[in-house]
Amino acid sequence: MTRFLDKSGANPPGNLPVTNPHDVNPIVPPARHAWGIGDLTLDGILLLDPKFVVVDANPRAIGFLHTSLSAISGYSLWDVVAEQIASQHEELAERALADSDQYVFVAHESHANSWVEYTLRRCDAGYIVNLREAGPAQKYQRLLEDSKRYNQLIFEANPNVMWVFDRTSLQIFAVNQAAIRFYGIARKTFTTLGMDALFPEGEGAELLHSLHTGKEGQSEMRLCRQKKMDGKEVLVELAWSQVKWNGHQAVLVSLADISDRHIADTVLKKSNAELQQTLLAQQVELKNARHDLLTFTQAVSTDLQDSLHVAQGFAARLAEKYSPVLDDQGLHYVRRIQASISQLARLVDDLRTLAQLPLRSGTLEMVDLAPVCRTLFADLRKLDPDRDVTIEMDSSLMLVGNRGLLTTALLCLLDNAWKFTAKKSEAWIKVGLLPGKLPGEMVVVVADNGAGFDPVYSGNLFTAFQRLHSSADFPGNGLGLAIIKRVSQLHGGTVWAESPDQIGASFFMLLPQVQPVVS
Repeated sequence: MTRFLDKSGANPPGNLPVTNPHDVNPIVPPARHAWGIGDLTLDGILLLDPKFVVVDANPRAIGFLHTSLSAISGYSLWDVVAEQIASQHEELAERALADSDQYVFVAHESHANSWVEYTLRRCDAGYIVNLREAGPAQKYQRLLEDSKRYNQLIFEANPNVMWVFDRTSLQIFAVNQAAIRFYGIARKTFTTLGMDALFPEGEGAELLHSLHTGKEGQSEMRLCRQKKMDGKEVLVELAWSQVKWNGHQAVLVSLADISDRHIADTVLKKSNAELQQTLLAQQVELKNARHDLLTFTQAVSTDLQDSLHVAQGFAARLAEKYSPVLDDQGLHYVRRIQASISQLARLVDDLRTLAQLPLRSGTLEMVDLAPVCRTLFADLRKLDPDRDVTIEMDSSLMLVGNRGLLTTALLCLLDNAWKFTAKKSEAWIKVGLLPGKLPGEMVVVVADNGAGFDPVYSGNLFTAFQRLHSSADFPGNGLGLAIIKRVSQLHGGTVWAESPDQIGASFFMLLPQVQPVVS
């Protein structure tokens, strides 16, 4: 019989080296023979030995493989084709040909952007491979098979527990590895079970009811229990969806074990409940303590004010009636008593103001601070009419805040500036508004050219009873700036101060702006 293969004319440029990459001597091709009828076919034909090693090929096969016969003779078919093709089909082909006479697959040749159908058949000498250009039907079939294979791989490798059952028979026919591990059931046993075997008694019926009442393609998620091989029941979050699976009208079930999360949630809810009870108890306790403190402050300040008023009256009476009989030392003592009583009265007033500030916080409104400042400056001039202080201020200073609290804060700010400019022959005080760094913020600024302060100690300025200057130089009780800070906090803002080169000082009160309540 005439051989059907001829290598004499086939030597196109190949994509494989002529030398053996495995350092194995290639099989020397047989001597040249005449053309046979097989060479006239449009199929490429490869002859393989029982170990899938290429023995011979016709020109058409060489053209499909884009190589030469001398480059592939002696090599395994799986070394000749593209690596991706070999990885997908080598094991499958050898397994199929062990049980049947042929194995067919369609591969995409990326370098040529073509599709080739490979048909492997057993023969006495080993195997014959037919290569032909795949038509559209084969291409789409291959794409479909690849899609199914990829979906199967995704299903199998998914870390979530997944299984599929037939909608009619309720028989489980597909299960992934995660489900096998979760339930502790072997795959062969799994596919003999009905879906209800995985649910505690009665719970599977709820899922089936949803299936019968649901629409095609509908999916749902629910909390339920699942039963493992050892009988243990666990709480899961189960999702299901109606799908078509390899021709079956099926239901895909996916679930996640939330037993630990459920336990954690229960513990957290219990802790939150206990914490809520503790907070409520502390709020009641704080409310009572605050009430007691305010009552005490009111009582003490009232009693102190009465006592101080009596002491001040007696001191004034003493100075008025007995000054002719008192010497200079005695008159000095009387003046010291009067000054101390006045300072103590001011301290009591400031302490009461600081304690009662939270009770005065309430309705926010649009406030013009300019008239408030003019009134306060007028009062300061009445107390010290001999001073000449330049006031710089815009005609209108509009912002949103609590009028009473802002008036108290401005009284402290202006009094502070008035006091610390007392030793300046040409004193000035400036009041203004600046936009904050964030939208919806305004900053009240009161600056003066009076005594400055060391910036190192600026953090102590707004602390109660903290003073950076001697009371002999600048009288005061150290509560004014603490009151300013508290007013700003009650508005949700903050305060700070600057004293460049310790010359003069600027005090800033940031106030977030919100819509005022319209009554």
